[in-house]
Amino acid sequence: MSLSALLIQLVNGLAGASALFLVAAGLSLIFGVTRIVNFAHGSLYMLGAYIAYSAIGRFGASVPGYWLAVLAAALAVGAIGALIEMLLLRRIYHAPELLQLIATFGVVLIIEDATLALWGPEDLLGPRASGFKGAIEIAGRVLPQYDALLIGIGPAILLALWWLLKRTRWGMLVRAATENRVMVQALGVNEVWLFTSVFFLGALLAGLAGALQLPRESANLAMDLSVIAEAFVVTVVGGLGSIPGAFIAALLIGLVKAVCIGLGQVQLGSVVIAFPKLTLVAEFVVMAVVLAVKPYGLLGSAPAAPPTTPVTEHRALVRPPGRRSLITALAAIAIVALLPAIGDEYDLVLATDVLVFALFAASLQFMLGVGGLASFGHAAYFGLGAYAAALAVRHGVAMEAALVFAPAAALVGALIFGWFCVRLSGIYLAMLTLAFAQIVWSVAFQWDSVTGGSNGLIGVWPPAWLGGKQAYFHFTLCVIAAALIAIAWLAHTPFGYALRAGRDSRLRAEASGIDVRATQWAAFALAGAFAGLAGGLYAFSKG
Repeated sequence: MSLSALLIQLVNGLAGASALFLVAAGLSLIFGVTRIVNFAHGSLYMLGAYIAYSAIGRFGASVPGYWLAVLAAALAVGAIGALIEMLLLRRIYHAPELLQLIATFGVVLIIEDATLALWGPEDLLGPRASGFKGAIEIAGRVLPQYDALLIGIGPAILLALWWLLKRTRWGMLVRAATENRVMVQALGVNEVWLFTSVFFLGALLAGLAGALQLPRESANLAMDLSVIAEAFVVTVVGGLGSIPGAFIAALLIGLVKAVCIGLGQVQLGSVVIAFPKLTLVAEFVVMAVVLAVKPYGLLGSAPAAPPTTPVTEHRALVRPPGRRSLITALAAIAIVALLPAIGDEYDLVLATDVLVFALFAASLQFMLGVGGLASFGHAAYFGLGAYAAALAVRHGVAMEAALVFAPAAALVGALIFGWFCVRLSGIYLAMLTLAFAQIVWSVAFQWDSVTGGSNGLIGVWPPAWLGGKQAYFHFTLCVIAAALIAIAWLAHTPFGYALRAGRDSRLRAEASGIDVRATQWAAFALAGAFAGLAGGLYAFSKG
């Protein structure tokens, strides 16, 4: 690849990084003050594109009409963000992080359905930006004028935010709330007004990014989820609450992806590396590397005290299940075992899936509920177990032995990933688990010769003695019942209580002699193994 071609590819990467920075800056600003990880931020970005499309149709595509439409879209999305804060988020500021994420994900679904109802399912292609329809020449290559504009907008917004946060009273209050919002409230600052204004500005930036992206990408219903993962990555890599960090991270990720595209296929000896394929996971690789070296991001800082949640001080006394609970569980298993007598084959297939996902959910609950370890990437161990079982059968291993390979492979993966993850906490931990899961998915999706790529592996059926739907259902019920009992037993062993102690108060647990990190690492591995077992059972149920 020529130097000029690589240069223009890097410049294109800067244009994409600038738009990504606008989204991440709003997300980082909101988190810095409110400590809410707003999963609906990508939906605000999507709304910016759709509203800009409609506004351009009303104001016209002339130079003043076009840019007035972009400004109107940003302001409208800012108002929507403020409304979401007033109606929903204001009531959950003191709720656990997981509940906040679930609530904002609910907003994602509402906005997606509303967008579908208002604009329909078709992609909407906006006009080219008025006043920037030409191109400029760089090193013999052509760069659209609009991309050059985007490259300039990013630093301009960064400087504007720096002035707003450093030179105004509002910015002083925002910085104070970022450091210690309890103290700001104690000093008589109107916290309600401050939080709403921060949400307005953060949503406005997301809407502006969506509106500015319209000439480069059609408005579509997949925009929200496609951008939110990248925005989370940028925010975490830069350091939660750090806007300069978000800018640096956006540049870093944009340039890495541009280089991957520009390099194409590179042959090193007998090995051919297809760098463009790495763009599927490039940002997650960058995040994994950065968090492994700097656990709080490039410009982030460790919290002054270990994170706590309001429910920590009010947890009910944990008691081991008694005889009544055991009898109830056995009765439930017996009732489920009678399903073949009243259901057809479809009911058995559906019930088998329910059992498999019950085990998967229980494994996640063990890590999340008992251990307090938030994970966005737990499905990676489910997938590792499924592929391990399928590959074992492909190599002539009997199903009974293959079901041992499933949790074993997931256990190894969880041990490797968990070693890095347990060094972190909160959203940093959750995002690192997502990074590892995306890396696993990318390898499985593109390693056609081993995993079958997007087609997967087929023909993985149980042996003849489990060939019937009823037989496999009863087998799955027995295995999963045993696994669920094992998880419940683990939760009430000294190991389980040590895990809870580290969850509720890390400092007190360590002062009591508990190795919190080692305990959490073991929980990570065990939860991964149970998820892998669920994945193995699922592979055989689907063939």
